[in-house]
Amino acid sequence: MEAVKPSAVTPSKSKWIRSLSKVLHLHTATAGIVPDDGVQKVKSKDAEEWNDSKTAKRLSKKFDSLHDEELERKVALEALIAKIFATVSAIKAGYAQLQHAQSPYDAEGIQAADQLIVTDLKKLSELKQCFLKKQYDPSPEHTMILADIQEQKSLSKTFEIMGKKLESQLKLKESEIIFLREKLDESNKHNRLLGKRLNQSGQLFVLDNLQLSSLTPSNFSTVLGQTVKSIRSFVRLMLDEMKSADWDINAAASSIEQGVVYWKADDKCFTFESFICREMFKAFHHPYFSLYGNSISEGKRRPQVFIDRFMEMKSVKVGEYLAVKPKSTFAKFCRTKYLQVVHPRMESSFFGNLSNRDMVNSYQFPDTMFFALFTEMAKRVWLLHCLAFAFEPEASIFQISKGCRFSEVYMESVAEEAFLSSESEPGVAFTVVPGFRIHKTVIQAQVYLSQLKTR
Repeated sequence: MEAVKPSAVTPSKSKWIRSLSKVLHLHTATAGIVPDDGVQKVKSKDAEEWNDSKTAKRLSKKFDSLHDEELERKVALEALIAKIFATVSAIKAGYAQLQHAQSPYDAEGIQAADQLIVTDLKKLSELKQCFLKKQYDPSPEHTMILADIQEQKSLSKTFEIMGKKLESQLKLKESEIIFLREKLDESNKHNRLLGKRLNQSGQLFVLDNLQLSSLTPSNFSTVLGQTVKSIRSFVRLMLDEMKSADWDINAAASSIEQGVVYWKADDKCFTFESFICREMFKAFHHPYFSLYGNSISEGKRRPQVFIDRFMEMKSVKVGEYLAVKPKSTFAKFCRTKYLQVVHPRMESSFFGNLSNRDMVNSYQFPDTMFFALFTEMAKRVWLLHCLAFAFEPEASIFQISKGCRFSEVYMESVAEEAFLSSESEPGVAFTVVPGFRIHKTVIQAQVYLSQLKTR
């Protein structure tokens, strides 16, 4: 016969008792009562019903008693488990306190935390014995409430200690930041001092014995530093001339780069520096700045030719060289770049006429401070170009698009204030000085970071 699963049949307590009573009744009726004289006597119907009711009451009381005992045991066990969890939480809080007292070292705090942990471990051992000996709490409901309160207090204490630990770590990081900034300032001052010593004569004397076989990205970086320095000298002179001619510097800067929020008013000089670099480095990636188009022989493209031109030009005085070779490739480069950089309106406002422009256009070079600084800048860019094509493969140039996120690998910020802002991370407003790649070496582009205006 197929067995019936207990879960499939769920009779009520009273029904179960009635069934049991009927079984007992049937058993009694079948067996009968045999007296001493051997005559069977049958109980009356009223007596049977009275016995049935009495048995049912007795079984019901016994069942209720067993049920209550099971419930009490279950509640007492839950209370014991609650006390165990509360004690474990207290141990965790004590361990967190012990860790916090170790750094910085606090002997009294360590001793107090250690004592708390030992006390809670003993309490945990006592609870284990209570479980094994079935010694449950006589008032489990009250115990569960107290255990819950204790656990919440322990959790609160743990979070409080974690908060203090995070505050200590924050202060430590802030101290490290201050220390590193001081070290950075010292390094920058030292670098500026070395740069002044290196370039005090204005000549690239460190590259006197440069050979193609010994050419390194470090040599290129040295020449780039000289080039940027020369560009900034020309930009300062140009801004002085603009102020003398009553130019609106803000309007001029906005016409070059729109929608830029500057950290300082003086930062607008980077906008003009960006413009000069953009014009001076235009076509940098083509041999000889594409002055000859595509009609350059393979012989003039060889790295050795460019290193020879570099060595020839690096020590000459630009004014004398242009006077002697007014139709040279370098002279053509100076002419082309001057006409691109210096707008007729700018020259007219600076000098009252366009005589300088007319002279340059006809390969006659004026002897003025403005043009002298321009040709010195042009010489540095030309030398950098020659050195770029002396590498094999040649060095490549790149600039950063507006709105890009800052990357320390490819970029260097010209405004330190961008990193001190508490606002959202600033993006690239414009490239000031382009970056370069030489084989696997990246020379960072100099960029201006800003919160861009939204229309």
